[in-house]
Amino acid sequence: MNGTETVGFWPRFAALLLDGFIIGVPISLLNSYVIEGQHGDEVSSALQFLYYFFVPIVWYGYTVGKRILGIRIVKLNGDPPGFVTMLLRIVVSALLYALTVGICFIVSMIMVVVREDRRAIHDFIAGTHVIKEE
Repeated sequence: MNGTETVGFWPRFAALLLDGFIIGVPISLLNSYVIEGQHGDEVSSALQFLYYFFVPIVWYGYTVGKRILGIRIVKLNGDPPGFVTMLLRIVVSALLYALTVGICFIVSMIMVVVREDRRAIHDFIAGTHVIKEE
């Protein structure tokens, strides 16, 4: 790590809530008034995936919620995440969380709270951490 301050559970959770509201409300409206029917959930899931996958790639580790709170995802060397990094962080870790029926997700949250470096399982998989911006 490059000596920057890593971020714990509550700022990450707050950013997730902000992102959920910012992306969730428009997607809900889209589902309710435009898509309607069975495929709405699939479209909603795809849009959420695209948001959480591509926005940090093109916005140097930020999502809207993270930007508001002044935190961002970076590689351990300080570089912004790229395609492979986000693939590992989101897709591979989601598969691991699903395969363990959420147990690894709970372990990840505990790790963010108790570890000094505040890295979760998905951070280890992708070689990332979440830092507070100067």
